[in-house]
Amino acid sequence: MMQTALSCSPADATLLDPPIPAPGSPEELRAFAELQRGLKPMFGRVFSNSQAPRTVVVIPSMSLDRKGLEKLEGASRYEERFLCLLMLLQLPATRVVYITSEPVAPPIVDYYLGLVHDVDPRDARARLTMLTCDDPSAAPLTEKILGRHQLVARIRGLIDDPASSHLTCFTATALERTLAVRLGISLYGCDPALWHLGTKSGSRDVFHQAGVLAPPGYEHLRGEEDVIRALVDLKRAHSTVRRAVIKIEEGFSGEGNAIFSYDDAPSGPGLTRWMRDVLPRRVRFVAPGERWPTYRDELARLGGIVEAFVSGTEVRSPSVQCRIDPSGATQIISTHDQVLGGASGQVYLGCTFPAEPSCCPGLHAAARRVTAVLASEGVVGRFGIDFVSTRVHNEWRHYAIEINIRKGGTTHPFLTLQLLTDGTYDAATGLFRTKSGRPCFYLASDNLCDPAYTALTPRRVISAAARHGLAFHPDAERGVIFHLMGALQPFGKLGAVCIGRSRDDAQDLFGKTIAMLRREAGRKVPRRKSG
Repeated sequence: MMQTALSCSPADATLLDPPIPAPGSPEELRAFAELQRGLKPMFGRVFSNSQAPRTVVVIPSMSLDRKGLEKLEGASRYEERFLCLLMLLQLPATRVVYITSEPVAPPIVDYYLGLVHDVDPRDARARLTMLTCDDPSAAPLTEKILGRHQLVARIRGLIDDPASSHLTCFTATALERTLAVRLGISLYGCDPALWHLGTKSGSRDVFHQAGVLAPPGYEHLRGEEDVIRALVDLKRAHSTVRRAVIKIEEGFSGEGNAIFSYDDAPSGPGLTRWMRDVLPRRVRFVAPGERWPTYRDELARLGGIVEAFVSGTEVRSPSVQCRIDPSGATQIISTHDQVLGGASGQVYLGCTFPAEPSCCPGLHAAARRVTAVLASEGVVGRFGIDFVSTRVHNEWRHYAIEINIRKGGTTHPFLTLQLLTDGTYDAATGLFRTKSGRPCFYLASDNLCDPAYTALTPRRVISAAARHGLAFHPDAERGVIFHLMGALQPFGKLGAVCIGRSRDDAQDLFGKTIAMLRREAGRKVPRRKSG
């Protein structure tokens, strides 16, 4: 196992042969289409055979709006969330190449390699290559890689057979398309040309086409005047609405959302004048420190939507994770209840798995209709569909909120469980069962934050979990898996997946994990003597 930082001048293109097609050019689009035509036969030949040789190139780049990324504390360390994919080394002929913006600490890599079972650890290490750009800037990882031609050449050199290799990414944007072409391997993900289907407006378009219930609202808005008009029209069409949500097209984790209250709104022709006057002062932003002038500029630049804020006496925020494989087959992979927080209750903090059982039949039905529309458009790969669900007279009403045509906050916890236990989600029952038939539940979070945690190191967290009997045990198929540990000392932040045998057991493990972290953060550790 190696972890190497490589860099060179972006102008040095001589290391790549044949000549590089320009990003977005007709030549690149043709080359990408040709690579993607090989995805279906490769999927049928390789994915169904655990013994088949393959190379998986993991690019956990959050290729999202840069201004949005700058608001996310420790954004580059979120690339560590998919280190669970190191467990693919359980497949004896699989090689994994994993690239990050900043080096991953050796104890973290050792921790994940320790989760690989039924394989000689030395053999697993020999089939893993860790590479880094050694660049903590807010630019997306894929952009950093593309600017380092020597690094691209190094990755290409690690791919034994392009026809049996693929690129797996957090997002599939034009950047990832360019990288796939330069590496000469297919991208297992949605064609970036279909990215618009996962924007806030694109999601609402798909929901309308699928005949799935969505909150009343308006899409494809550009700038302040469009938003004012949409807020006014929403109130006139639905007089009982009390609050609305304004969302920027490419916002994530709720950071691009803002809440507007209609309290004291007049009726009649004065509503538009009132709206124009109060909007800049009354809107409440999810992102800390956001102000109307900059938010307004982002709406003009990226576009957005306005929709009614869904409320009720009992409200949940479930998410359905789905997949369309390269052969066109569709599958519901999982359901989660999202844990939302922050002052507005719009910030994604974590999730529980599986979702409330009484919700699942209606969620599955809606998700299948949305998936059918996306499949007809040519979407491939994993995606999530977020809902807000309200219970009225003991019946659930599910409002589809957005589609994330990418991996998301519920992806890595489920992949962790799946790779650890070799189990599957049963859409008929809404339960996950391991290969041994045991049901599993979990509570997961990316947001275990405390300034005191800056005193911790990955090694101390891993050791403390083992001492307190919290570490995941493969025989019991129970315990805690940590992630985001690279964000500990700079930001006092990490994540965890707490896998239990029941919902209460998972919640208990989560509580014990928080207590352990607090005790360990407060414990003084003697300094090692130098020399």
